Amino acid sequence: MSSFHPRNIHHGNYDFNALSSIEPTLKQFVFENTFKQFSIDFANPLAVIALNKAILKKDYGILDWSIPEGYLCPPIPGRAEYIHRVADLLDSKKIPSTITVMDIGTGANCIYPIIGSHCYEWNFIATDIDQTALDNAKKIAIQNKRLSNKIEFRKQFNANQIFNGVASPRELWDITICNPPFHKSAESSKEQSLRKVKNLTGNKAPELILNFGGQSRELWCDGGEVQFIQNMMNESAEYGKNCYWFTSLVSQKDHLPYLEKVLKNLPIKQYKIIEWANGNKQTRFIAWSFLTQQQQKDWKLARWK
Repeated sequence: MSSFHPRNIHHGNYDFNALSSIEPTLKQFVFENTFKQFSIDFANPLAVIALNKAILKKDYGILDWSIPEGYLCPPIPGRAEYIHRVADLLDSKKIPSTITVMDIGTGANCIYPIIGSHCYEWNFIATDIDQTALDNAKKIAIQNKRLSNKIEFRKQFNANQIFNGVASPRELWDITICNPPFHKSAESSKEQSLRKVKNLTGNKAPELILNFGGQSRELWCDGGEVQFIQNMMNESAEYGKNCYWFTSLVSQKDHLPYLEKVLKNLPIKQYKIIEWANGNKQTRFIAWSFLTQQQQKDWKLARWK
């Protein structure tokens, strides 16, 4: 299993001197750790937000970015990795710029459209069920002119639907991406947050941290990610000719065998599992298509020239 993608600029340690110079609010959170390296407290939500602001300014030209209190603050290197791996799935030799991506559950942070539009000039259809998240993502797009014509925002009104309600039967997308809700309940989400903070700090999480880093719809749904992805797979069959590749992140490797069984009961023509590792963290996404290889070749000729 490989490390970060060669096109992912977030290799190695953060350059906190450079990041602090471009985003002064980060300076107050930077300290020298026991290894004589500069770092921040990654369990501190305010520090992580300041770090993200600095990264987005320095590497993606996003001068104005913020999220509402309590909403998910994403780790940008990992989000970038998903985008670069998806780019290879489209074409590893000559990545097209005339691409339309449907981002299922774009979130208040708007991170995938930011990265994909900057790195590959892709266009995005960004969907979400949370009106506050959509409003904030729209605000980010408005405040940063580079994004203004790259993203179309669509509200999903039905919590039980993925594509229905936000997709037109006649439109085409080249790829779909999704970071699904991982947990089956609010309780399991809170337990995971407690474990994560304790692993980072060795201490019990204060209420500030427990309330930070994701709303309920971002972190959990009935049945967890397996049910969510299964629903997505089943519904995608209605749009099999509308999309070149459907994809979704899968947080737990143990979930893959079941999801493969789901796909094999659908009229798909091919599927792939893409895996990578960064340090001890292993990540993967599953991709499936209802198009044959010849139909994908025809798609490329028709849309990507």
